[in-house]
Amino acid sequence: MHTKEISAIPVAEAVAGTARRFTELAVSAPDEDAVVAATPAWSVTDVLGHVAMEPSRYRDLALGRGEWPSRVADLPAFNAEQVRTLPTRDRADLAGILLADTDALLATIAEFGDRPPLMNFDGDQRVRADLALGTLLGEFVVHGYDIARSLGKPWPIEPSHVPIIMAGLHQILPGWAKSPAHTASYALRLRGLASYTYVFRDGELTVDPAEPGRIDVRLSLEPVTALLLNYGRIGPVKPALTGKALVWGRKPWLGPGLVGRFHSP
Repeated sequence: MHTKEISAIPVAEAVAGTARRFTELAVSAPDEDAVVAATPAWSVTDVLGHVAMEPSRYRDLALGRGEWPSRVADLPAFNAEQVRTLPTRDRADLAGILLADTDALLATIAEFGDRPPLMNFDGDQRVRADLALGTLLGEFVVHGYDIARSLGKPWPIEPSHVPIIMAGLHQILPGWAKSPAHTASYALRLRGLASYTYVFRDGELTVDPAEPGRIDVRLSLEPVTALLLNYGRIGPVKPALTGKALVWGRKPWLGPGLVGRFHSP
């Protein structure tokens, strides 16, 4: 699925709807100080606070201002400082900030029309502002998953949201690659939704090149499984045993290590 196909998906609806679901989940937690297992240094309030600060940061970046870590390695410290300096720790107030700022961001993106600007982003990258909504959707979806798991609550993930998130991730993955000597080509299929090609040449990644050459590894994944693997929320063994992840090709042994070739988003 390429950029022009992504535009047919109701991206704004996905972002706004998931923002609402996320805030309802976080505010409903019985203990605001409960530790979120996937982010053990953070409580429910910390995770909500981090996510609540992101829509306004994205909007500032889309408008040519704002802050971002210049190195990917600095992102954890950047996020920690963001949580430390939250304007409030009241969950209802944080939820209100998140929803209002998400609406403002979506309105700004809509105003750009068919001429979205490039904006600065984490790791000193330049990304399309409209496609960056995919990484924001990933924040809502994955941190919602984190909180729900800690609370023992369900958190259904809509498979059709995964290509939106991938469109955002594909803008940043070349700058997040961390295997400097790696050379290989991967064909990834999200079952029923989209297909992508990743080509590494001496550690440099190109996503969906015009001429990918011979494919070394082919992967077929159930979409939600692919998303959770990408964000390091699950490992590769159970998906392989249950048929949700299949790997074959000239060098199938490379498949399970693909996610590990990037810094975690």
